[in-house]
Amino acid sequence: MEASWNGTVIARSDDIETLEGNAYFPLSAVDSSAIRRSSHTSVCGWKGTASYWDVVVDGKVNANAMWSYEDPKPAAAAIRGRVAFWKGVTVR
Repeated sequence: MEASWNGTVIARSDDIETLEGNAYFPLSAVDSSAIRRSSHTSVCGWKGTASYWDVVVDGKVNANAMWSYEDPKPAAAAIRGRVAFWKGVTVR
């Protein structure tokens, strides 16, 4: 699968974990030059606290478009070390 935004591939991997309809890529599959950590967080009752990153391509910023449960609760252990995308990032 690939995740892309603004015509640029941000992540590519065949090792995908799907949860609640979201494709979770290994963090190692993400182009680190296309992301920067955000201070935004959110909380899910059964997955834990999500951390977010901005996706940055050609100087354009898609704020909080990538997220990860870096220390997920046991029920979501399968997505530890993985990231997912939204906010206009195309995943195919």
